[in-house]
Amino acid sequence: MNSLIRLGTTIGLVSSVLASSLFMSPTRALALTPEQVMSSLQLVPVFALMNSEGGILLATPEQGENTTPVAGIFIDGQAAQAFLNGLKESNPQAAQGAQVVPISLAKVYQLSQEKKDEVQFVYIPGEQEVAAAEAVLRESGQANPSEFQGVPLFAARSSDEDGAYLTIQQGDRQVVPMYFGRQELQAVIDRLKQVQPDLAAKMKIQVINLEGFIATLQSSNNEDLTQIQLDPSDASIEFTRAFQQANPNFGQAAGGQQAPRNAPANRQQAPRNAPANQPRP
Repeated sequence: MNSLIRLGTTIGLVSSVLASSLFMSPTRALALTPEQVMSSLQLVPVFALMNSEGGILLATPEQGENTTPVAGIFIDGQAAQAFLNGLKESNPQAAQGAQVVPISLAKVYQLSQEKKDEVQFVYIPGEQEVAAAEAVLRESGQANPSEFQGVPLFAARSSDEDGAYLTIQQGDRQVVPMYFGRQELQAVIDRLKQVQPDLAAKMKIQVINLEGFIATLQSSNNEDLTQIQLDPSDASIEFTRAFQQANPNFGQAAGGQQAPRNAPANRQQAPRNAPANQPRP
């Protein structure tokens, strides 16, 4: 059953983070545990370019004061593949033996914490979803929708004064879904129109960014945040499953864990684990 949830100051926290610098370093006091942060990110596949040894390909800036190697983490597997195809043409030596590999967002987060002084992890959104985010902001009357930064997350929020978020029942708990794809959220709203038209009529699409959400998880002690479920796009799930079918032993060969193939209660399941490979500076 779909319903609404009022997260109180939690959503205010998210909004305040998004209004601030994208890469801010919030004060950490009585925050959620690392395990809770990891759990919130565990089911989302993202995509890295890895060499034949299981190391993430890194780019080293050639100009400026910051020469920290950069690991580009793609939200869209097809975009990652297109980038790799271009790299094979422009720099065959760098791309030799590389492939696009799905990896859990929780694993990327873990690596970013372990290697924060050695490697900068940068999330690369899909162009289509950035355009969708700008359209949402434009529809809501924001003056500069093209200034949206980061990876978009889409949620449905009531237009009532309390601004409660749409929830979905999963087993014995309610979750607040936030989608990486606007069309997946729109499909939920369209289904809601059929069973609860009055509720659906109040739903407005809101967009925040992934980076701000992760920063809030790191800095907040509000456990209501653990009710938020990040829902990967259908395209990401399909890309991940195709990779698993074509490379059934990749995780073990690379020294990591194989992503399970089970499915969640309400949608196809993203992998719970990914190759536990360290980036190679």
